[in-house]
Amino acid sequence: MARGERLTAGQLAARVLIWAVLLVSAALVLTPLLFMFTASAMPAVDIVTMPYRWIPRGFHWQNFWQAIKGNDGSFMFARNLVNSVIVALAVTVATVLLAGIAGYGLAKFPFRGKNAVFLLIMSTVMIPFEAVMIPLYLVSTRLGLQNSYAGLIVPFMVSAFGIFLMRQFLITFPDEFLDATRIDGAGELGIFTRIVLPNMTPAVATLAVLTFRAEWDSMLWPLLIAQSERMKTVPLYIVRFASEKYTDEGAMMAVAVLASLPMIILFLSLARYFVGGAALYVSRKG
Repeated sequence: MARGERLTAGQLAARVLIWAVLLVSAALVLTPLLFMFTASAMPAVDIVTMPYRWIPRGFHWQNFWQAIKGNDGSFMFARNLVNSVIVALAVTVATVLLAGIAGYGLAKFPFRGKNAVFLLIMSTVMIPFEAVMIPLYLVSTRLGLQNSYAGLIVPFMVSAFGIFLMRQFLITFPDEFLDATRIDGAGELGIFTRIVLPNMTPAVATLAVLTFRAEWDSMLWPLLIAQSERMKTVPLYIVRFASEKYTDEGAMMAVAVLASLPMIILFLSLARYFVGGAALYVSRKG
């Protein structure tokens, strides 16, 4: 709309309604996070006092100290945090690379049965993890992957959704760029690493955030495959910490804050690519 142009009554009402929906949605999403952060700085008695005090009277740092050292004083949180970082980063990098290569092949290389291969890959999305969990566990134990980083990483290195996302993004990638690079004598691996991958930043960032979040929050598979406390991940530490007898509400909120910070930092650092990726996708479609 041009500057200085007046809004009609209907347009003004529509804008007010849109802003009201956005503000209410933001409040519903942010209120639990605000409660988590404020409660982590309070003693337990203030958390359960009604009405709830949204502004802490002071920073109760003992909550974070108890969260880090654990109720048994073993300081296992640091080890479990390192495990989660290693597993989530390894799975994310492998998923982005393998999905990018597979999506590139399905989008830009003609071969017999390509659509059938793509449909076969996508059909695996319809299978719930619980249906393949036991066979996957049996295979992992037979291969000696139990209680190891390989057991936590290898089964999730390839994502059907990731292949779908990369393929859909690369379908609109101009073939002229690829043909010009081939004429210059570049190989397919060089084309992918120097031309395709740098121009896939929005798709890569989106897949990276979604994959990292899924692995960071994963609890069922680590519960099966990681038997020792030193190989467990942050979600398992939270479950054990919250179920122990002497845990208070403030310490539990502190554990939740510490476990959420890496995911929040990753999202905020890559959030700008989401808007850019959506605009780029719409412009290509148009």
